[in-house]
Amino acid sequence: MRILHTADWHLGQTLHDVSRDVEHELFFSWLLDVLEERLTDALLVAGDVFDGANPPARAQQLFFAFLAQARRRLPRLQIVVIGGNHDSAARLDAPKPVFDAFGIRMVGGLPRRGGEIDVESVLVPLQRGSEVRAVVLAIPFLRNADLLAVGGDDPLVEGVRAVYEAVTERARRDYPGVPLIAMGHLYLRFGAISELSERKILGGNLHAVPADIFSNASYAALGHLHLPQKVGSPHVRYSGSPIPLSLAEKDYPHQIVEVKIPGKMDDQAQTERIRVPRFVDMLRVPDRGAASVEEVVAQLEGLEVDGHGKGLEPFLEVAVRLDEPEPALRRLVEEALVGKPVRLAKITTQYTGASATADKEIVELSELRVEDVFERLWKSRYDEPVSRDVREALAELVERAQHEGGDAG
Repeated sequence: MRILHTADWHLGQTLHDVSRDVEHELFFSWLLDVLEERLTDALLVAGDVFDGANPPARAQQLFFAFLAQARRRLPRLQIVVIGGNHDSAARLDAPKPVFDAFGIRMVGGLPRRGGEIDVESVLVPLQRGSEVRAVVLAIPFLRNADLLAVGGDDPLVEGVRAVYEAVTERARRDYPGVPLIAMGHLYLRFGAISELSERKILGGNLHAVPADIFSNASYAALGHLHLPQKVGSPHVRYSGSPIPLSLAEKDYPHQIVEVKIPGKMDDQAQTERIRVPRFVDMLRVPDRGAASVEEVVAQLEGLEVDGHGKGLEPFLEVAVRLDEPEPALRRLVEEALVGKPVRLAKITTQYTGASATADKEIVELSELRVEDVFERLWKSRYDEPVSRDVREALAELVERAQHEGGDAG
């Protein structure tokens, strides 16, 4: 059985106020071709379908159009989608009756029935013909309220573990001897994060979950971390995002993962990484570090960029080293770029000498998370780092605001 694992699409995302819709549309076209060429049996999407709880109409249209095209071109393709921390669970679950009618399993939030986990709703048997070849544990991003009440040194981590153990136990009872595929949208201990585009989850990354919670699975299809990586074991993988979601991710090897499921329950799956084409380039001047205004302007004037279609012009970050503020910096950069088919996304400034000690770093508001603003304010008032208890309380408030705001929309 062949399965494709992808995650972190972030439909509706903008990069420095520039829409990524064209890139997502091209990714979907490419993905449909790959699904068809590789005779794929199932597609797993491990959360963060959308970039926010209230995605724009165009982002929703792209998502539904992809699902409709996948169903037309590959009528036997089984599709399983879970919600991520960026998604509104209620919004994803709202069209569930329609998804069910078309054979698409959507699990936006952890379903409950009578106060207990509705395990049947998160167990998804994958079939080839009439035979069940694997069972997916389609567990979405777990908010604090979803976790089972257990003891231990870290109740949040143990609460996550308890959810997976309960679903695994039921899967083994109902589907004895069948390989298990665990899905999740969470932060694993020792996972490498992208600070500019990943929200901290489960209490501000203080509660990183150990990878051994997936020891009973033949494969763990994970989302949340945008850098493709395996954690702790070759069968525990983040597919990564299909496009760079920040300028810091321009060198990531964006990919999806093909998974070949073994015939026996205790055998690990075989994996193959499939690189996603870079639909829009990301450029930086200079390539590393920063340069003086004169050096940057000279490099920009000599910059050669091939022609691109509308909406496919490369993003450009310019890093300038300054001794003191330069009010005309943006004008100088824009003049050097006249006639060049690029989109100036960001000008980064690094100060030297006396100016460096003044901490004059300019940070764009769009790059700051709520946690970043809170920590800066806390440090300015109390001159000490934020305590763990305060971090946890803040993370819970942010999560509740994001969740309730999305569901209300």
